[in-house]
Amino acid sequence: MTQKSKLILASSSAIRRKLLADAGLEFTARDSMLDEENAKIAMREQQLNPAQQAHELALLKAKKISNGNDDFVIGCDQILALNGQAFDKAHDMECAKERLKALRGKAHVLETAIAIAREGKLIWRYDASPRLVMRDFSDEFLDNYLNISGERILSSVGCYQLEGMGSQLFEKIDGDYFSILGLPLLELLAYLRLHKIAET
Repeated sequence: MTQKSKLILASSSAIRRKLLADAGLEFTARDSMLDEENAKIAMREQQLNPAQQAHELALLKAKKISNGNDDFVIGCDQILALNGQAFDKAHDMECAKERLKALRGKAHVLETAIAIAREGKLIWRYDASPRLVMRDFSDEFLDNYLNISGERILSSVGCYQLEGMGSQLFEKIDGDYFSILGLPLLELLAYLRLHKIAET
């Protein structure tokens, strides 16, 4: 990469960092320090739907770091939507248990957004909406899942990690695996190749 085409991931997400690193990309990761809670409150007062909220949050993160520099800054966000209602990450294990009970036996959507900004301006975006159907698992399975998985599931808005035991929660998934993990990787790589930031 040239000096003017550095890649920055505006995220503290461990899984997003791992996906980019495993794909062989050179990048730095920086927390955007965006006040997401207040941003979400404002968006919901404006009655933005979950997909719009995810897109706006991704854009805000990218633009915040890209102001004043020529780097390619990637912002990402993901919001879980159940019957049109937006859900944020669970704060503790009891909340995670109630979240999974609410999702059990139902279909939900992971509204996943990615945006790239340079010098404070949006230059590319992509939105994905994978649909996941949870099976009607037993209370005993749920308790066992929570005990084995532990607090690491709190990093996921759905309180599951498909790369681990979370795969046993589902009976059907429609959508891109990487988007479910929070980063539409294939579409991102295709865009970066156009700008000689990923291998062609």
